[in-house]
Amino acid sequence: MSSSESLFEHGRKVQAERDAPLAERMRPRTFAEFVGQDQIVDPDRVLLKSIAAGRLPSIILWGPPGTGKTTLARLVATSTQSDFQPVSAVTSGVADLRRIVAEAKDRKGMHQQSTILFVDEIHRFNKAQQDVILPHVEDGTITFIGATTENPSFEVIAPLLSRCRVFALQSLEPDQMKDIVNRALADSVRGLGPLNATLAEDGLDHLVNIANGDARIALNALETAVYAFTPDSDGKRAIDLETIADALQRRTPMYDKSGESHYDTISAFIKSVRGSSPDGALYWLARMIESGEDPLFIARRLVILASEDIGLAEPQALSVAMAAQQAVHFLGMPEGRIPLAEATVYLATAPKSNSAYAGLNQAMRDVREQANEPVPIHLRNAVTGMMKDMGYGKDYKYSHDFEGHFEEQEYLPPSLKGRRYYQPSEEGAEQEIGKRLRRWWGGEKARPGETPGDGPGDENPEDPNA
Repeated sequence: MSSSESLFEHGRKVQAERDAPLAERMRPRTFAEFVGQDQIVDPDRVLLKSIAAGRLPSIILWGPPGTGKTTLARLVATSTQSDFQPVSAVTSGVADLRRIVAEAKDRKGMHQQSTILFVDEIHRFNKAQQDVILPHVEDGTITFIGATTENPSFEVIAPLLSRCRVFALQSLEPDQMKDIVNRALADSVRGLGPLNATLAEDGLDHLVNIANGDARIALNALETAVYAFTPDSDGKRAIDLETIADALQRRTPMYDKSGESHYDTISAFIKSVRGSSPDGALYWLARMIESGEDPLFIARRLVILASEDIGLAEPQALSVAMAAQQAVHFLGMPEGRIPLAEATVYLATAPKSNSAYAGLNQAMRDVREQANEPVPIHLRNAVTGMMKDMGYGKDYKYSHDFEGHFEEQEYLPPSLKGRRYYQPSEEGAEQEIGKRLRRWWGGEKARPGETPGDGPGDENPEDPNA
């Protein structure tokens, strides 16, 4: 108990610690107790070396929930003997930040003590709030530690990000999770030791699997199961698989529809379909559905995939994708998942071609980079007599007047004569398209490199993940 702390305040603090959830009580108090994240807390790595040297930089801790971000921030504060000022981005505003900064200045001037401002969920701070912090990070008034589950390059303003060292935390490994759980069961001071609880091996495996690398979920579920279990005549609580499964209920999907996980998951889905893996595509589809993703968003991605990656290799692909979109809109969820699955498998197993898409990109590049010549006069429509007198439409060959409904003529501006944008693949229906083009135009279509802009090339102005 500190000299400035009353007996009543001390008692209230002790009681609060006793009543805290297991995950809070078992929070490591030293780096030696900290489990996992060796890439950060190893004594030979930069964080602990910076602490030892008394040159702690402002940092951002980025990682999934339950991986130790808040704990790590508290340990840093303790190790540096800094005053720890935690704020939540959800409940704190600009006024709170200015108050903390003012107190930090007084603390540094009167007691030569540094202040660590810890902002949990920094990705929820808007630009104005982050701007308040910035100058005081720059002048050393505060050391800033931010915690986020989202990619900081998306959510933190560039000036603040540039002044912070980003540490990426990883989901805890199964063995690390088991270590944390077993410690909590054995600890007689902060843990569940006095309750004489044991956990069956299959129950432990299930707990670790469902917790998905989140120590907080594992410990909270363990605590629920232990207190819900009636002890036997000897006062022992042998927690079985059924009890722990009941306490857990189900895995909480690690998914934020506006965050990085959203983009990573849809990227994996797109690449699985593009790569002709129906199994991978169905798995990522299931992840999105279970996480509550907007089914119409998924349907839109299927329509784009059908157009961009399958194209004319399977002309029915776009119709199937559009039918799925309409079905989802009509049915809603959960039934809408069925046409989504059918369309996903259809597209994943269809032959692939981006020839039309690549050809359009090349044509658009020529439109941007080449002179916009007038439409060749033989392709113009003579709407008026004056236009006809000026030669509009002269020498145009009406295809239906010729054998096979085809007659060769030039359809491009003079400077682009001979350009070939569309290069049919040898996949699916495009084999037949290629045969027709060779029959009409005589021989193989020009290949990339034969004339400038004659093939798909390397340029792709669109994001392949989009």
